[in-house]
Amino acid sequence: MVLVTGGAGFIGSHVCEALLAQEERVRVLDNLASGKRSNLEGLDVELIEGDIRSESDLDGALVGVDAVVHLAAEPSVAKSVEDPVSTHEINYTGTLKVLEAMRRANVSRIVYASSAAIYTPNSEEPHTEVSAPDPTSPYGMDKLAGEFALRAYGRLHGFKPTSLRFFNIYGERQDPASPYSGVISIFARRIADEAPLRVFGDGMQSRDFVYVKDLAALIARLVRDEEAPGLMNVGKGQSATLMDLVAALEKATGKKASVEHAAPRAGDIRVSRAGVDRLQAYGATVWTPLEDGLARLVAAGG
Repeated sequence: MVLVTGGAGFIGSHVCEALLAQEERVRVLDNLASGKRSNLEGLDVELIEGDIRSESDLDGALVGVDAVVHLAAEPSVAKSVEDPVSTHEINYTGTLKVLEAMRRANVSRIVYASSAAIYTPNSEEPHTEVSAPDPTSPYGMDKLAGEFALRAYGRLHGFKPTSLRFFNIYGERQDPASPYSGVISIFARRIADEAPLRVFGDGMQSRDFVYVKDLAALIARLVRDEEAPGLMNVGKGQSATLMDLVAALEKATGKKASVEHAAPRAGDIRVSRAGVDRLQAYGATVWTPLEDGLARLVAAGG
């Protein structure tokens, strides 16, 4: 059985689908702070409403489990800046508690959701796994610390960890009403509602967008591969500008977008692109084109 922490969330629910597709038994531990029961409707998973900060919740969730996908987190970079201590308790201390509970339960395999936020913005491009990490937010600091914790537990306790540095993930079930949501889900909803899009600066800032089902399929493959690399970026190695994104969404929705340009935001990242040599060497070479992923998102209603 595979335990997915944060499995009722946007990414987690797709991971559950991918695991079920390869005939895994799946248990979800989620406190539903940002996850939703509705994301798991129709899926044959066991949902435990609980918190990774609770040792008793973790101990109960790990009974009968032999692998963990750890996605549970406070996802807001802005909130981590406003309240770094509470965010740290979830994103780092929570991860440490997951590892300790796994040690008690004699579970050694874990796939961990790290983030491109561990890299220095606007520095080396593309970012590779050997690029010097230099996070600029408490969120990035905690994600990087989680990677080091996994590596330490590998050396100390024989764990088999893989950390994945997610770039910009998009797709169905990414709630556009959430303050933590990605630009794609927000833009898609606003175009559908014929509301103007607010673009900061000239719109030429670029991101490496990955369709969520591609990520989920990768995680489902990794969870049973204890010989997989311990660290990989998850990106396509290609970046698209915000104006490219607007044009693709116009095509997907059949509607013309109204774009309002605002002053550039201080500290906004101009370019973000993953170095993907390690991912390609692992065999992850086929990715859903942005236009196709957007068409699926629009067809599903977000």
